[in-house]
Amino acid sequence: MIYVSDKAKEKVDQLKLDAGLTDEYFLRVSVVGGGCSGLSYKLDFDNETQPKDQVFEDKGVKLVTDLKSFLYLCDTTLEFSDGLNGKGFHFENPNASRSCGCGDSFSV
Repeated sequence: MIYVSDKAKEKVDQLKLDAGLTDEYFLRVSVVGGGCSGLSYKLDFDNETQPKDQVFEDKGVKLVTDLKSFLYLCDTTLEFSDGLNGKGFHFENPNASRSCGCGDSFSV
């Protein structure tokens, strides 16, 4: 399962509304190679699922990830911060053994 915090849900809903996206759009979460720690997160809105996609819903937010990315994302929570120490989405990932200083990449 992939979880969504209350603040992240509010921001995702706001971004969908601002972009004029319908309910058929969902949040695609993936892990790609790169960043100073080796792996980075990627978020996009999408409206087409692939055959091996894993589909989750938390707090009314539909999240879709490919099977390979899910191995890194299992039990991860999507968070949103708007504080002074940085604004944006970030992940609370219990599978990450370390992350970089900027918080944009991780390793397992």
